[in-house]
Amino acid sequence: MTEPVYKRVLLKVSGEALAGDRRMGLDFAMIGRLCGALQKSLALGVEIGIVVGGGNFWRGAKNSGGNMERSRADHMGMLATVMNCLAVADVCEQKNIPVRVQTAIAMPSVADLYTYRSADENLKQGRVVIFGAGTGSPYFSTDTGAVLKAAELHADVILLAKNIDGVYNDDPAKNPEAIRYDKISYSEVLAKRLAVMDLTATSLAMENHIPVRVFALKDPDNIPRILSGESIGTLVSDEI
Repeated sequence: MTEPVYKRVLLKVSGEALAGDRRMGLDFAMIGRLCGALQKSLALGVEIGIVVGGGNFWRGAKNSGGNMERSRADHMGMLATVMNCLAVADVCEQKNIPVRVQTAIAMPSVADLYTYRSADENLKQGRVVIFGAGTGSPYFSTDTGAVLKAAELHADVILLAKNIDGVYNDDPAKNPEAIRYDKISYSEVLAKRLAVMDLTATSLAMENHIPVRVFALKDPDNIPRILSGESIGTLVSDEI
């Protein structure tokens, strides 16, 4: 069996990625492929925590268009992430993958309340732990929530699954000449304001020296490939 290059990882999956080509709602074929990749990753002996976004249902203040109070709009976004967590957990269970859902906001009929000790113990026991409701506070993105969880749980790396295959010096959808980085430092990401994570999340990752691997989720098997040591996407870390 291939020895994984990381022992514990925090996977951040956007809500849009779970929607597949539909962009809204849930694409269960896509979720099934994701859970299949998780199964392969667990077989490598890797501990996996997942933070899920909610943009396939609601993006907080952005979707409210100024018609709602910001905190309430953001709380709706947190609930959207929980719906995605439950969908991924259900498909995991269909594949006999041990899984727990933990939320930053108490909703005992739906999921466990997040605590470090419980999450750490579940990870050690080989369960996938899916974290919902972001940080539990408005004005913070799920990217920031992912970095917070990675720091608290001492993850070796953040795997940032996106609809794009890495970090570019320009928007590749608008500029066909855009160049993808194989490696880039946090300071350069911040200086150039590159679209990796929001500034708060990027600064927090830099302060805690947590590397971030940005890759495309279009092929979920990129996850076990990265864990096996393949250089896929872009690595964001301390000074290169």
